[in-house]
Amino acid sequence: MIEAVMIWNEPNNKSHWNLELDPDWSIYADTVIRTGEAIAQVNPQLTRVLGGMSPIDPHWVEKIRALGALDHVDVVAVHGFPLDWNLWPIHAWPDRIAEIERVVPDKPIWATEVGVGSFGAEEVQIFGLKKTAELLIDRVPQVYWYSLFDLPQSWGAETRHREAEGSSYYRHFYMGLIREDGSPKPALEHYARHADRMGLMQWFHFEDPRLEDAVECMKSMGVRKLRTGLSWADSFRDGALDWFDRQMEALADFEVLVTFCFTPEHLGVEAHHTSCAKDPHQFAEFCTEMVERYAPAGSVTSPSPEQRKTVGV
Repeated sequence: MIEAVMIWNEPNNKSHWNLELDPDWSIYADTVIRTGEAIAQVNPQLTRVLGGMSPIDPHWVEKIRALGALDHVDVVAVHGFPLDWNLWPIHAWPDRIAEIERVVPDKPIWATEVGVGSFGAEEVQIFGLKKTAELLIDRVPQVYWYSLFDLPQSWGAETRHREAEGSSYYRHFYMGLIREDGSPKPALEHYARHADRMGLMQWFHFEDPRLEDAVECMKSMGVRKLRTGLSWADSFRDGALDWFDRQMEALADFEVLVTFCFTPEHLGVEAHHTSCAKDPHQFAEFCTEMVERYAPAGSVTSPSPEQRKTVGV
């Protein structure tokens, strides 16, 4: 069910990791080391992905390498949104990939979250999707478009400062190919032309009512690869395992990259999902439990770590 696992989401982004508590990323690096080791013990064939960086920052990667974290992952991931949040043009995608390849020549680089929203105009999203596919599909081994659905405004976006971020916050609600009311945007048909080679990144909230519709839509387009998440914070809700089981069963026909993230309030240094864990070992234990449940040894046929360096999978 799970082909690869990602250790956190955008750890170098202040909206997703509290840099005030971990200014040199040493706690995050320790978390990666502990979690990477634990996952390898449960299933050594499972591909481990360093939490997708945003912004794309080779200096951050060098810091993480110096702290020893890259020794415990098989893939380095990047996220990019040049027409919405990043301060570089969409045509610079190959240059951004090359920056990371220069500092990580021994591991594949995956683009695990790329997207263009319709906040300004739906025509902009169509252009962005076409150009992103053109620039990345043959440039990196795996690409995941963010996202299938618009985020419902009533749900709120998972950022630290929310509305105080201004228009940057509100853009979160327009990144999908399908509107909140279920109607398709014009970009959906353009994505469908690349669905067999460009995966989708779609977060599913706890007991998300859109799950079945998402599966039906993705199958109809021929989507093979999906990135989603299993929330450490949600694991403490009543009925969490029932929801996780239902989610992963529904996604069983896809090649799933699952992201482990979101700190439970009672286990964080601060009571917030972006906080460092008081004990990083507890996060590693959660990831281990999820791998044992959904991707135990023998359930995934994948190349060895040495082979991954060569073929990029």
